[in-house]
Amino acid sequence: MSRVYDNWERLVAAVLKREQLRQLAVSHSISSSISADFSSRFSFASSHEDLASTEAISPEARILSHHDVRPIEFKELKKATKNLILGEGGFGPVFKGWIDEKTLTATKPGSGMPVAVKMWIQGGFQGRELHYLSQLHHPNLIKLVGYCSEEDDMILVYEFMPKGSLENHLFRRTHNQSLPWATRIKVAIGAARVLSFQEKPVITRSFKTADILLNAEFNAKLSDLGLAKDGPTGDMTHVSTRVMGTYGYAAPEYVATGHLTEKCDVYSFGVVLLELLSGRRVIDATRASEEQNLAEWAQPYLRDKRKLLLVMDPKIEGQYPHNEAYTVATVALQCLSAKPKQRPRMAEVLVVLERL
Repeated sequence: MSRVYDNWERLVAAVLKREQLRQLAVSHSISSSISADFSSRFSFASSHEDLASTEAISPEARILSHHDVRPIEFKELKKATKNLILGEGGFGPVFKGWIDEKTLTATKPGSGMPVAVKMWIQGGFQGRELHYLSQLHHPNLIKLVGYCSEEDDMILVYEFMPKGSLENHLFRRTHNQSLPWATRIKVAIGAARVLSFQEKPVITRSFKTADILLNAEFNAKLSDLGLAKDGPTGDMTHVSTRVMGTYGYAAPEYVATGHLTEKCDVYSFGVVLLELLSGRRVIDATRASEEQNLAEWAQPYLRDKRKLLLVMDPKIEGQYPHNEAYTVATVALQCLSAKPKQRPRMAEVLVVLERL
């Protein structure tokens, strides 16, 4: 990119620097709170990995073969966003902007097509994101609108999701209204649909509430495939890879062995179901020690309809069908089974949820 910096470039540089420092602090904090053996095996989003199959070809060469994803000039993105930061994703800051849907040029705020513009920090996994989002298409998968690549910098442009992330709705105090039960089920069904999508077996490795984005009608769309990996095919039982993802969501056998299967995403989905039921974070150091790990604390209560009340999110204020809640709890318990073979397939989970 041009080295003549104006306010927008300086802002981006400052946010990128803050993101790098934040990820360094997070990695240090987590590594000091878990065992040394686990720390040596578990990497986080800021880590590097041999991307072989997805990074061997340049992002530009790979994405230009997919006509739905088009290049956008940097100057247009600068005009489109006008320094409006939405927040920070797993790999860098995210801006909001408006562009013309046909020409992909900047438009006035409030006109044209709203988009989310993600700046990727150096060493991020934009190659994987480009690789999968330019190939996979599903109503519950975020749409990649375009990209900008100049020198060592990469910017990806996505459809804008006005309701933000599921994580924000469940856990952030800025959202005064709690998600009603019907909306929570709707979100769970949308997430299950995209995870059961079998055009190409892909394992996200990082399925979590922060990556479930909501449109104006609260339809769920999966975002952030930066850590995704092709699943086993043919006679393969698993894919061996460095352990990456988010502590609490990763399946225990994957953390222990590095063996990746589709049942790893099933486990992560079970954790998300627990968060939808309880309104609690998967890991919450502010709670009593026995309640800090949601999956460990909640599982004994999921088997008993009467005890399930202790898990349910008090913000719902009891406004939910108890039989439905017990069904969801049962599905979550099955997804969280310590033995991968005992977990259901996502297609089976979807059937149960769609019957609610």
